[in-house]
Amino acid sequence: MKRIRVPGSTANLGPGFDVLGLALKATSASHKFSVRLELHIEQLPQGSSVPGNCEIICKGEGAGTFSTACDENLVTKVALYVLRSHGIRGFPSPVRITMISGIPSCRGLGSSAAAVVAGVMLGNEIGQLNLSKDRMFDYCLVVERHPDNVGAACHGGFIGAFMKLQAPPSEPSETLSKSLDEPPKDIASYHQFPLNTDVKMVVIIPDFHLATTDARGRLPQTYSLEDAVFNAQRCSLLPGLLGETPLNPAKISEAMRDRLHQPYRMALIPGFEEVLQTVKHEVYPGLLGVCLSGAGPSILALATSNFEQIAEAIYAILREAQDIRYDWQVLEVDHDGATCCDV
Repeated sequence: MKRIRVPGSTANLGPGFDVLGLALKATSASHKFSVRLELHIEQLPQGSSVPGNCEIICKGEGAGTFSTACDENLVTKVALYVLRSHGIRGFPSPVRITMISGIPSCRGLGSSAAAVVAGVMLGNEIGQLNLSKDRMFDYCLVVERHPDNVGAACHGGFIGAFMKLQAPPSEPSETLSKSLDEPPKDIASYHQFPLNTDVKMVVIIPDFHLATTDARGRLPQTYSLEDAVFNAQRCSLLPGLLGETPLNPAKISEAMRDRLHQPYRMALIPGFEEVLQTVKHEVYPGLLGVCLSGAGPSILALATSNFEQIAEAIYAILREAQDIRYDWQVLEVDHDGATCCDV
């Protein structure tokens, strides 16, 4: 049996809108969310009567909402796209794919990016294509044009990324519904930054969904020069500051401020504006900075200690603003990225 594992991720990271990403890993098996997507691939006997030669079993977070039809499930749709681009019309032999999701969907933790990366790796494995990680990154970006999330999920670690080519077509659904040629090479560039090992991610996860498309729809079409410079200045310094020893909470907190996306999304996450105003490093020792995780609604705090105190402070503000359930976890950086191995 083959096993594919893809980590969840957090993106945007303060001023790093569509640029900075972190691959995530649970620090304990007892955590509610494993924050990874796992596929188990089993060969079935030849002649097995399986629609599309692919039996899908879904487990874990949101399992009941995922299709078990191979031409509808996002993971297998992506795999079929990869196969078609290499002249393989479908799954060549019967397989059973068990998908175990530990990433809560539509919460800003990279669930769709993980599904796309897993699908590309599945297509590579099923078709025995021997694609490199960098080439698989191209395939991922044709489907999901968020190099920060996809780069972190694929390659692991703390990354910065930018698109070099705008990979057509404009909509992922179009990509997955057509038998396209192979995508262009080197669609994007990425770089993995060192991260101080003391830095942990405290993630507060609300019990409501926020689709990335809805959150992106709140953004303006143009920005002022002042706001663009504000973010560029901070985004250029933040990776270096997070790799330093000792860390400088005052500088990091200032470098995590943003004017490009968070101000426009605050209304979608009741209480988030107050969190930014009151949960500060001066009040909570160990705190480095707070931002949205991806497009939200999860909130990310970078910290080195006092994780529970920081999480409870954020949680209290959010609960006061909106009476819903919240979970929180302390996460580490996943340095492995997406992997495939025999088990």
